[in-house]
This record gives sequence, C-alpha cells and structure tokens, in this order.
Amino acid sequence: MVAKKSRPRKSAVKKAKPKAAPKSKAKPLATIGYEQAVQSRVIDELTRARVDILVDVRAVAASRKPGFSKKQLAAGLDEQGISYLHLQKLGTPKDGRDAARAGNMDKLFNIYSKHLKTPEARAEMDELETLAKSGRRLCLLCFERNPESCHRQWIAQEIEHRTGVPVQHLAAELL
Repeated sequence: MVAKKSRPRKSAVKKAKPKAAPKSKAKPLATIGYEQAVQSRVIDELTRARVDILVDVRAVAASRKPGFSKKQLAAGLDEQGISYLHLQKLGTPKDGRDAARAGNMDKLFNIYSKHLKTPEARAEMDELETLAKSGRRLCLLCFERNPESCHRQWIAQEIEHRTGVPVQHLAAELL
C-alpha cells in the first residue's frame, strides 16, 4: 500500500482581515483676519470656503471697523447660515496685544504661550478640539490679515497637533 501524502489541514477559523482605520470626519481648520477688509468680503470668503462655524478668538470682540463687533458680525454670519462662537479666553491678554502693536512678536509669543497654560484657555482649547473633530468646518477669526502676525496661528497649530486636522489660511478679497 502506498502512503498518501498528508496535506496540512485548513483551519476552520478564518484569519480576520485587519480593519482599515476609521476615516476622520474632521475638515481642515481655517483661519482668517479681517484687517483691510469689509464684513461682506469676509463673509463671502467664509461662504466660499463652506465654513459652518466662525470661532472668534479675540479677547475683546469689539472693533472700530464696521461689522466686526460681536453682535454685528454674528448677525451677518447668521444671514448666511454660519454659526458664531466667541472663545474669549483664547484671545491675547492686553500686554500681548500691546506687544503685537509694537511689533514685538517674541514678547507676544512668550506672553501668549504662558496664557495658553491657564485653566480657562486650556478649557476653551479643549472645546475647540472637540469642535474640530466634529466634522463641522471651523474658521478662527482675529484682526491681523497675515496669520504669521497673529496669535491665531498658534491656536491653529495646537489644534493641528492634537487632531491631525490640516490648517488653511483664508484671506478676504480687498476692495
């Protein structure tokens, strides 16, 4: 009798295929400054970028520029279906704003980095992180047109670090 070669048995248990990582619902985090712009152009840019929530990161949500104080801005955004949220504690403290006006970015950075460690600022940064992960398109607003001259760049970088959400800097069309 000739011996049959034995074949390895196929396991009755199938190997599980590795699951793909869940796709993130997060959309790019935008930033915008309203310096040298009018409200309608800023809102046009936000609409074009499909922003769901404008997050005002000014310590003082008042402006000498028409249309950019808190209530006027929120009303204009509402007409376009964009929500408004003021995260005041992510704003720059007065001494930091003074340093920025004087063009002393190193001093601004030092002041603002200390400010971000306060419990109030950390709580609002956590709130912003949660919103960034929600799948809604957010845009941070402050005054300076150039994000490199504004504290919002550091907020955006922190959210990008925490969530992996890329940052996009918007600019409203000038008159």
